[in-house]
Amino acid sequence: MEMDMWKYFGITHADHTVMNPMSLAKTEEILECLHLPDGGRVLDIACGKAEFLCRVAQRYRVTGVGVELSPVTIEEARRNVAARGLEGRIELLHMDGGAYAPDAGEPVDLASCIGGSWIHQGHKGTLQALARLVRPGGLVLVGEPFWRMDPDPEYLTLTGQEAGLWGTHAANVRIGVELGLALLYTAVSNEDDWDRYEGLQWQAAERYAADHPDDPDVAPLLRTSNRHRDAYLRWGRDCLGWAMYLFQKPRGAER
Repeated sequence: MEMDMWKYFGITHADHTVMNPMSLAKTEEILECLHLPDGGRVLDIACGKAEFLCRVAQRYRVTGVGVELSPVTIEEARRNVAARGLEGRIELLHMDGGAYAPDAGEPVDLASCIGGSWIHQGHKGTLQALARLVRPGGLVLVGEPFWRMDPDPEYLTLTGQEAGLWGTHAANVRIGVELGLALLYTAVSNEDDWDRYEGLQWQAAERYAADHPDDPDVAPLLRTSNRHRDAYLRWGRDCLGWAMYLFQKPRGAER
């Protein structure tokens, strides 16, 4: 990428409510499964625009902390929380999620990281890190890509990915189970979900380019956007999946 990463993602995700390929309807399915207690505490690492946190707080009588590294997205998150009147219940921190440590080590009822497993060096590391932060019987929620089929080498070259970066859907579940977590639910994005997620990015990039013709970042913005668009249409739509995985930490587990 030839422009600031955070600026690029801020532009291309301008029209997204949630910054991942999960539909809002399926996100609501996950919310229904949480059954959080009154007075519960929630932590969301890489919270994006804090949409998930806001929806959790509107459904349950809980407080939450959202951690976001992007200087662009954290401002959108702050506006979102303020517009919902949730400033007293949601705290937002502009920092690296990998460096976050809760005050006094108090465990939370739900720890989530939806689409940011790079923060903890992958899916397994993310599950381990989140599990350490939740109370026994608490919930761990992650959003993670998976391969629906073996990716074409040309696709990997074009996107800068490696075949071993992701596992299969079954492997994503198995990793959590092998760590001693109980799988409660999965929600999987379909082609319509993916098409909307990708298409909104192309639209936002083209609109920004038309509205800011003098921005020197327009050329690299469109170059990168078009490369990702072509990779998605030629290969990604068939080979790359996305799911949210809800696990529970054993009630008798040590913290």
